[in-house]
Amino acid sequence: MATTNVEKKVGDVEARAAPAPEEGSAPPQVPQSPSFPEGGLRAWLTVFGGMLVTFCTFGVVQSFGVYQDYYTRVSLTEHSASQISLIGSLQVFFVFALGLPAGRLFDAGYFHHCLLSGTAIYIFSIFMLSLAEPHHYYQNLLSQGVGMGIGMGMMFLPSLTITSHYFRVKRSTAMGFVVAGSSLGGVIYPVLLNNIFQRSSGFAWGVRGVAFMDLGFLVIANLIMRTRLPPKKSLADGNGATFKSVLSDIPFLMYILGVFLIFWGIFVPFFYLQLYAALHGVDATFTNYAITVMNASSVFGRTIPNFLADFYGPLNVMIPSAVISAGLIFGLFGATSVLGVTLFAIFYGFFSGGLISIAAPAVGSFITHRDLSDLGIRIGTLSFSLAFALLTGNPIAGALLTSDHLWHRPLIFAAVTVFGGAACHLIIWKSIRQRRQSSKI
Repeated sequence: MATTNVEKKVGDVEARAAPAPEEGSAPPQVPQSPSFPEGGLRAWLTVFGGMLVTFCTFGVVQSFGVYQDYYTRVSLTEHSASQISLIGSLQVFFVFALGLPAGRLFDAGYFHHCLLSGTAIYIFSIFMLSLAEPHHYYQNLLSQGVGMGIGMGMMFLPSLTITSHYFRVKRSTAMGFVVAGSSLGGVIYPVLLNNIFQRSSGFAWGVRGVAFMDLGFLVIANLIMRTRLPPKKSLADGNGATFKSVLSDIPFLMYILGVFLIFWGIFVPFFYLQLYAALHGVDATFTNYAITVMNASSVFGRTIPNFLADFYGPLNVMIPSAVISAGLIFGLFGATSVLGVTLFAIFYGFFSGGLISIAAPAVGSFITHRDLSDLGIRIGTLSFSLAFALLTGNPIAGALLTSDHLWHRPLIFAAVTVFGGAACHLIIWKSIRQRRQSSKI
């Protein structure tokens, strides 16, 4: 009896001494593991649905090199490489820029609204692209750059973030599977488009064929993806203070700068590899499959590094991947044969794929509290910032390519920016390790 009373008094003292939870955060004593099933049929169906969405959205972004080559040499010959790459850059800009408002809507419980409206806008815009006439630049810019980009932006980030409803320990792996769908799309789309563009049916029916395929996949995604956690009752509760704290987190801002620099240059080969190979006399039949090879390798690059990131920490995987990717871009100078382009595509697809897919899960390394209450705002801030890197990076590379003999300019730009991103992450590595009190960051 005496022991029981002592234990009760000790418990009362500990309860009074425990700090009150901050407004908007979950009570610290609530265990987190029951909130994350870490699997199950509904969880993996949602992951599969997310893969279908990224297949139809970012898979198209990664296949823009086919359009870049076709527009440059066939339908928009009067425009520069920089002007043409602006179409793809504007598309991917909206994918990330709309991540912030789409993420807010997702938190408020409007996931299915975002997914359905994004599907409608995206499919409509693809059919409009199929009607674009040769040498009418504005038609391609509006349908492919603006329309398809907005539709993608409404779907992409919510379809990636929804995995956080089901996974905590395996979150990087689950997100890696979702993002791997884009690499699968990057394998399929170039094969379809290159083969159909060269036939009598041409550009219009190639784009329509993609539109019908995407419609089927996105209908399936809308039917099988489900949210699990209740929406936030108020978007205003505590978010102002949270956003302010995010902007005052210097290591996190340095991380954003690093990813900005990486994304500024990492997609240059995805946009220009097919054109590069064609202009360097690489076999024409193989040239049509160069981007496919790179994206096929990227499938493994977006799953294996994510799996390693769950064990060793996202930043510990990102930093060496960035250094290797930058070195490979320099290596493209010597890739002027089928063998050279193939080796570049395989290795670059793998290491750059790891960089792209880990960028969002790595945000968790900057959060020390258990409720992850500011994860959404941090990912949204990162996404919005990256939109401007993706909007300007490839047009800058195109502007540097003023002649077929000046490929060293865009390649040096891409390699140096990726190296710069790795340097930013090295600078904050020690501080994040101390914050996490672990070498797994």
